[in-house]
Order: sequence, then structure tokens, then C-alpha cells
Amino acid sequence: MRLPPIEESDLNPAQRAVFDAIQASPRGSIGLIGPFGVWVRAPAVGGRIQSLGAAVRYETSLADNVREVAICTVGHFYRARFEFAAHREMAEAAGVDSAALERLRLDQPPGFTGDEDIAHRVAGTLLREHRLPDALYAEASEAFGEPGLIELVSTVGYYCLVSFTLNTFEVPLSPGMVDPYPESI
Repeated sequence: MRLPPIEESDLNPAQRAVFDAIQASPRGSIGLIGPFGVWVRAPAVGGRIQSLGAAVRYETSLADNVREVAICTVGHFYRARFEFAAHREMAEAAGVDSAALERLRLDQPPGFTGDEDIAHRVAGTLLREHRLPDALYAEASEAFGEPGLIELVSTVGYYCLVSFTLNTFEVPLSPGMVDPYPESI
């Protein structure tokens, strides 16, 4: 990690307010793991980022499995170790096929189906092409509705920010997490 470890006891009042908001969110008592240990250091933006993250994770119309496939697609694209490791577990808990997630990790066609496939294609297309072609836009609009597609695009964008944060500051995996990309970096 490029930033020295920060302890809860080291937080100034503004940082403490961000930390308390993270702890009070639906995420629960997660401490300063992952991107949160970075964002708490810049409370003016960190507080807003964590708030957006809570909305994206807990307040959208997207089904958990659909959201997690999009997040794993972003994490894999950027080889964000913490993100992919954490959200792979969440994806599996949401019912996403573990073999499909492993194929994604290995750069193979994952074989997602239904709405999971649409979410994967939307996320992957946005990451590679920075826009959606008309046919995929229409398909995703039909599957998720207008609000759902906006939420999906917002989820992809938010997790790009998460990936940039994790990779820039070389945030380590938490104890017990399995490194999905031990061969890189």
C-alpha cells in the first residue's frame, strides 16, 4: 500500500465523520478496508463517494446478481484485486455461477445468461468502447427499464472509481481474501 496504515484513533473530526457514515451505512462495521481507508483521508470527496457507493449498492432496482456481475466485470477489467476478490464472494452469495466468474477471471467468455449476460455486456462495452451501440442500449432498456439502465451505468462508473482508487494506492487484500491475479504486477 502506498499510503501508511491509518487507524480509527488517528482520524481527525472530518475524517471521523466519513468513517462514522461508512459504519452506519448498510455495509455495516467494515472498518477502513478497501477504498474506505483511502477515501477517509480526503473527507470532502470521500464522504460523497462513500455515500454514492451506498446508494449504488443498496438503493437501486437492480437485482443483486445483476449488480454483482457488473461490478465483477469492472473489477476484472482493471485487475483490481480487492474489488474482484470481495465482489466475487458477494456475486456467488447472490447466486451468480462460480464457474462463470472463474471464466471471467481467466479472460474466457464467462457464459452468463439472461440479465446477468446483459449487465456483463453493458459493463464490458462501456469499458472498452465508452458508449453503447443502439442494439445493446435497446436490449438493456428493455431488460432493466430506464431507471435500471441509469443505475447500471452509474454502478459501472462508480466501480471504475473504486478500481482506480484501489490500483493507484495499491490497497492490499484483507486477510483471508484470495488474490485473483497473483501473476500480475
